[in-house]
Amino acid sequence: MEMSLEEPWSGLHAHLTFLWLNRFYLYSCAALGISLWICLQLLLKSKKQDGNHLRKESLPEVTDDQQGQKEPQVLNKVHVSGVKIFYGSQTGTAKRFAFILTEAISSTNLPAEVVDMRDYDPDDSLIDEASSQNICVFLVATYTDGKPTENAAWFCKWLEEAANDFRVGKTYLKGLRYAVFGLGNSLYADHYNIVSRNVDKWLWMLGAQRVLSCARGDANVARSKHGSLEADFEAWKGQFLARLRALCAGERKACSGKCKKGRCRSQRKASRAVSEQDPGTSEHEEKEEEELFETTSEEESGSDEGDSHQVIDVEDLGKVMRQMKKAQKEQDLDNEAAGLAGSPWSGREEERREMITPALREALTKQGYRLIGSHSGVKLCRWTKSMLRGRGGCYKHTFYGIESHRCMETTPSLACANKCVFCWRHHTNPVGTEWRWKMDPPENILQEALENHQNLIKQFKGVPGVRADRLEEGMEAKHCALSLVGEPIMYPQINQFLRLLHRRNISSFLVTNAQFPEEIRNLEPVTQLYVSVDASTKDSLKRIDRPIFRDFWQRFLDSLRALSEKQQRTVYRLTLVKAWNVDELKGYSDLVSLGKPDFIEVKGVTYCGESSASNLTLANVPWHEEVTHFVRELVALLPDYEIACEHEHSNCLLIAHKKFKIHGVWHTWIDYARFQDLARRYEESGGAQKFTAADYVAPTPPWAVFGAEERGFDPTDTRFQRKNRTKDISGC
Repeated sequence: MEMSLEEPWSGLHAHLTFLWLNRFYLYSCAALGISLWICLQLLLKSKKQDGNHLRKESLPEVTDDQQGQKEPQVLNKVHVSGVKIFYGSQTGTAKRFAFILTEAISSTNLPAEVVDMRDYDPDDSLIDEASSQNICVFLVATYTDGKPTENAAWFCKWLEEAANDFRVGKTYLKGLRYAVFGLGNSLYADHYNIVSRNVDKWLWMLGAQRVLSCARGDANVARSKHGSLEADFEAWKGQFLARLRALCAGERKACSGKCKKGRCRSQRKASRAVSEQDPGTSEHEEKEEEELFETTSEEESGSDEGDSHQVIDVEDLGKVMRQMKKAQKEQDLDNEAAGLAGSPWSGREEERREMITPALREALTKQGYRLIGSHSGVKLCRWTKSMLRGRGGCYKHTFYGIESHRCMETTPSLACANKCVFCWRHHTNPVGTEWRWKMDPPENILQEALENHQNLIKQFKGVPGVRADRLEEGMEAKHCALSLVGEPIMYPQINQFLRLLHRRNISSFLVTNAQFPEEIRNLEPVTQLYVSVDASTKDSLKRIDRPIFRDFWQRFLDSLRALSEKQQRTVYRLTLVKAWNVDELKGYSDLVSLGKPDFIEVKGVTYCGESSASNLTLANVPWHEEVTHFVRELVALLPDYEIACEHEHSNCLLIAHKKFKIHGVWHTWIDYARFQDLARRYEESGGAQKFTAADYVAPTPPWAVFGAEERGFDPTDTRFQRKNRTKDISGC
């Protein structure tokens, strides 16, 4: 039994011993076999490449006729089936751009569809765009505080959540090709075009492919690459159409996929190809293209986290140089603006842009403005028309004795530093924090304003109901309300403009939005200086006035302090917006203590109808009884003030300091001849002969006093009630 087990083991042991003793030869044979196999594979690959090369050289030359016969087979493949244009718009600009782009796309024989983001459900439909062969274009505006517009809010919220949801794959929108154009304003530096950048970033994070890098249109004409938002869009539109034609011709990828370091590389290659085909393309056009399509969202999102001392890739040197040039250009603009006060105007005027762009000129002209020069305007107030017909004057006639038919409403600056929710000018005017435009001399502005005002008055000659005596008086302006669209105090030569008014015996009523305290301090005597006090807290002021300045609240408080230092008549103008600012009585009383105004005008907001520029409705308009109730409660907190006057037709009341109640009679009216005499002496003495508000007061007529049965309507006129007519809401 033992012998039978040992014999097999002895045989196996002998074979293993043999292999171990000859292992060197075995390793050599294995190495030789592997080497032969590698050599054989290399030989076969070389023969295959030679065969392909020989085949290419032996192909016959294709003639034009033969090429024409083959082209239909290639064209049968559809590379782009259409374009979908999504818009997020608050004031209608992005929507208008969408339809302009639709018309332009028609030249490519492609169908184009305009989509309101409000009516589109991205959760159900966006993924279908990835396989539809459509190009998706997103025209999105940035609204208050960097938020999306109302119609784009849900779309952006869904896109953000999907991009940051780990359960959604990073290739969720793979195959979707898109381009983004943003509408913003660089004055809002903290959130300039942030919505468009986010949309671009979130689409990229979900695997979509760019057709072009995210472009940013700028409504700030001082820094817009092409002079205006419309010009930026036109430049981008041209680049998009060129890119669209390239994709229709069969360019296989929307971009190279290497966008992370800057603009789409395929776009740069396409630009080089176009330059090679068209030697006439100027360097200026290439530079404009590079500036318009600046950076992608990934670059921006990563730039803040990157090390400032990191090594720069050679491929990125061009981009870095462009950014340096851009920063230098912006620095030059800042230096130029900062040096306005002490610099001669003649050497810089040619370099400055005009405030009134063609698009702005068209919009304001449609609203009835007569534009003057490059930054001013005049408009006929509806109360001027009313008083010409003997149908009553405005509340300034009731409160201060203005002759409404002789009042010229104008402004030397169409730009403003706020975008108030109740502004009836629909935000068509430019916004800014300082003067950066060409400047017209005050003499020209005043002369043209008077001429335009007279021409507007002349149009009422022969109109039924117009009184001949008032038409004749109206040809000569006696008052000037600097309360039209814009911020008149921004005009660098506002003091000279005021002096010119007073030399012509025209009184001045200047309204400012309390964002320029130094300008208020430096302002020369005005017949009456207004400050708009639309809220009593920082949050509500930001929500209602939507100021541009970052330190808007401090500027607001400093402006009220500066107002308290003025010696002439000062007024707080409060606009009540129900559910917005009617519950801030204690805050308003504190602000009154700060600015110490002579008068406080409290007026219910005027409903201007539905507007994309504001979300106010009739529900936000207080009744006259509600305004009266608010005024009574406010006066209860102000021991030095009383209710003086009322103008029911304007839904407005006047609170006056008790010092204007002389011997039991209110003196809220103005002795205009006396003011002109005092202003002339002030100017002749170089400011040495000062005067105060008490020096040019006049008694208020009984019908204008609060509590009178006339409710502020001049009994010498005839009250006219409109029936089934749309109200004209223009006016001061």
